[in-house]
Amino acid sequence: MPAVNRRGVVVGSAIVLVLLANSGLASADDDFGNGSQKPSKPPVSGNSDGKGNLSATAGAVVFDRSKNGSGQSTGPVTSSASNWTPPACYYAPKYSPEQLQKHLEPIWQAESTGYEWDAKQRKTFEGGEPYKDFNKDKAGKGYFWDSYVTEGREGDPGALDCTKDIFWVDQGAPPPPDIPQAITPEMLAQLAYAEIRVPSTTVELAPEGTTKVNLPTWAWLDAAKFKPVSVTASVPLLNVQATTTAEPVSLKIEPGTADATTYPASGVCELNGDQIGEAYAKGKADETPPCGVKYLRSSGDNSYQLQATITWKIHWTGTGVNGERGLPDGEFGAGQDVIVQEIQSVNR
Repeated sequence: MPAVNRRGVVVGSAIVLVLLANSGLASADDDFGNGSQKPSKPPVSGNSDGKGNLSATAGAVVFDRSKNGSGQSTGPVTSSASNWTPPACYYAPKYSPEQLQKHLEPIWQAESTGYEWDAKQRKTFEGGEPYKDFNKDKAGKGYFWDSYVTEGREGDPGALDCTKDIFWVDQGAPPPPDIPQAITPEMLAQLAYAEIRVPSTTVELAPEGTTKVNLPTWAWLDAAKFKPVSVTASVPLLNVQATTTAEPVSLKIEPGTADATTYPASGVCELNGDQIGEAYAKGKADETPPCGVKYLRSSGDNSYQLQATITWKIHWTGTGVNGERGLPDGEFGAGQDVIVQEIQSVNR
């Protein structure tokens, strides 16, 4: 028998998954909760294109990752706002009346939560206070909502904030106002934020790998690898969705030592058209690079760890929202070794 917490929710059981393919997405002008799709028995498998681009998770929220960053060197962005994270838990549709009955009755029969708790649950969902016979008279006219913990946030203190017991929401009606964690398009956008994956930020350098003291080193990024990426999160049962998009805006270079000068002086190279920085070309040795670094001291027998961090501007659009709305910028960086040697002179 799976472990059961005091709310009567099975812990560690398989979570019912909902296929995005089973429902169209709402237009941006639809109101939250006014979708016409009736609750139905969800299938128990996810849907994927074989590359991890489309998946169903948490039983209610579906992520479309087909426009996300791809490849082996991608990673999640970190919010530039130190006190901001996507929600660790939320409430969303989970059970039809029949599904809730099949979920709870085996728990009550096992008596693993104690007589008093089981009796209270039976009174709530069977005895008419407030639901009679699991609300079967409203089958197809609404759904029981329950809490979900965002994948990967199970140990987060915020995951314990969603403690309200299972509750009913009529189709087309908003969730109760005393539940701030009830799923909304904005919350979907925040959940999609956590699913964003962007390419690693290893920069092109000239000279490459090994440079000389007081010699300007040019730095640039292959613009083809740094295009906008996006993830769409949706709740098919509510016919709501949100798309979160990340666009590269700048590159920050940290030389790995105080004995260095960056170009520009701030170390931040802004996106210029479709490129960041400028590729070195023959004949530019005496020019100052628009993006780069000049080391003032040899790295000796070691190397300096140059850190290159891309800042991604992040925004979202979704059901019932006119235009784009902002989310905190995201950052993703990587380090690379740079060997700096003294310029050798020859005395004749």
